[in-house]
Amino acid sequence: MNVKRIFCIGKNYADHVAELAHLGYAPDGECVVFMKPASCIVPEGEDIVLPKGVGSIHHEAELVVLLTGGDRDVAVEDALDCVAGITLGLDLTLRDLQTQLKNKGKPWELAKAFDCAAPLGEFRPYLQQDLQALEFTCHVNGVLRQSGNTAHMLYSVARQISILSQTWALQPGDAIYTGTPAGVGPLLPGDQVVLQGKGLGRYQWQCT
Repeated sequence: MNVKRIFCIGKNYADHVAELAHLGYAPDGECVVFMKPASCIVPEGEDIVLPKGVGSIHHEAELVVLLTGGDRDVAVEDALDCVAGITLGLDLTLRDLQTQLKNKGKPWELAKAFDCAAPLGEFRPYLQQDLQALEFTCHVNGVLRQSGNTAHMLYSVARQISILSQTWALQPGDAIYTGTPAGVGPLLPGDQVVLQGKGLGRYQWQCT
């Protein structure tokens, strides 16, 4: 199934919010939602072409779920029936620009929706795994940067699906980047990024 829309959930791990507190980020009790166009996707094996002259570019490793649809007003208890597949992906962020936009009260798209901003692994079928008990890691040049467990999400996958369905009629091919744990950091040309998780696969990209 091809990805048609990408929904992203921000500030969904308390440790990640804490590590960015010095930039003015703080939990506010609301689910943060933004979107990326599907043209941002970088399949495994293709190079991540980093934009030039934009300041710090951060990796954010995330569980990504693919939906079968669901339409509107999906109840939390029914939400996982909408999940078709799971994988890992990177939400790339122009951190300096994002902070500037945030401080001015402007949308984040310029910092989140640029070309190559959504490296994405291959979806594996969802087989009723516990989506709130998945561990995953991000290594850059062989060094562990992020180690996360979906048990630490502030908003579960089911809640995310339900929240999104209150605004959008969910469709087959919708994907959700479900938030990132602590450990985000800069990427530079020449860096190699590896995402891995039991039952989720191992995916690798080269930055140029």
